[in-house]
Amino acid sequence: MAQIAILMGSKSDFGVVKPAVSLIKSFGVECEVHVISAHRTPEEAHEFSRTAKERGVEVIICAAGKAAHLGGVIAANTTLPVIGLPVKTDMMGGLDSLLSTVQMPSGIPVATVGVNGSENAALLALQILGIKYPSVAEKLSAYKLNMKEKINSDDAALQAELNNL
Repeated sequence: MAQIAILMGSKSDFGVVKPAVSLIKSFGVECEVHVISAHRTPEEAHEFSRTAKERGVEVIICAAGKAAHLGGVIAANTTLPVIGLPVKTDMMGGLDSLLSTVQMPSGIPVATVGVNGSENAALLALQILGIKYPSVAEKLSAYKLNMKEKINSDDAALQAELNNL
């Protein structure tokens, strides 16, 4: 039973989504991934969003480019948290995807990360789960501590290099 579901509007979005899947799995959290299009498979999109909660999904990430309506369509049919992941496009560099994802009407919230920001989408989903699951929250704390230690190490190396100039 997957706790996080990732939906992509097109299989070509998998390159953007793959880091999120890897990160989620590294936390020991189940993840399912599907290609579902808001425009080309609307019945499947509605069915997925209506049945996700009863199947154990707790957070949904929706990756889409261009007219990126997938997050809004899914959010319209569920009470689960939905995270929009705008995908970069050739036409507008992802601005079209970002605006399509973030500009939701009142009552249909879609939390949105930056263009191609799959790792942040995964981390936000994990933070949502961390409210309920202490083990996920602990792994997030360790993840952030690791980031801090890397930055501090990078700074120490920079300072040493500067002292040698």
